[in-house]
Amino acid sequence: MYVTIPTDHRRSNPITPLKSVMTKTAEARLKPGSYLYFEGDEVEWLYQVMVGVLRLTRLLADGRRQVIAFAYPGDIVGFPANGLHHTDCEALTDARLQPFRRAALENGEGDAELHAALLQSALREISAMQDHFMMLGRKSACEKLASFLCVLTERVGEEVGGYMQVSLPMSRSDIADFLGLTTETVSRTFTQLRKSNVIAIDNIHTIIIRRPTALLSLSLGDGD
Repeated sequence: MYVTIPTDHRRSNPITPLKSVMTKTAEARLKPGSYLYFEGDEVEWLYQVMVGVLRLTRLLADGRRQVIAFAYPGDIVGFPANGLHHTDCEALTDARLQPFRRAALENGEGDAELHAALLQSALREISAMQDHFMMLGRKSACEKLASFLCVLTERVGEEVGGYMQVSLPMSRSDIADFLGLTTETVSRTFTQLRKSNVIAIDNIHTIIIRRPTALLSLSLGDGD
């Protein structure tokens, strides 16, 4: 599952590396800023993220950008729409990915275990995107950012000094384009959360969750 905004904040269960069905296909490696594929490219491979973080984006006709999702280790990217990629996919960090042929998703006559795992991942993506659409239309700026931080804490948070620490490889503008906000609103909301002592900002890419219960309440619309 991509890092999106679930409506009930149940702990996410991302797909684990498909070690039992790994092919001998060599891993793909990307440097930050490198693209795995572009919107409109024909889909030949699906990729499971092993290491690193990817950003999936689309451009509107007027040039505006929408960040569709951030993919973390365990996620699978590259699902086709009419045989084509429907987003650009760029590495935000050094990344390693395990490729799987598109046929493994569309044809269960080969490796049935791999086919089932890829199909399950596709269904999870659909569910996650539905949650994301609800978040975009229904939540305030504070609720959106609090939800985003809650999900990242659940997914990749690390305990440091009695608090949970979250690394943000994406920029503030990336977060804004993911949450349907302006960059200025995202920066202002980070400042509000910091002044309320809900979070501490160690640096632009590191957030400390000081009051996790308060953050969760804000994400649900229950905060002050």
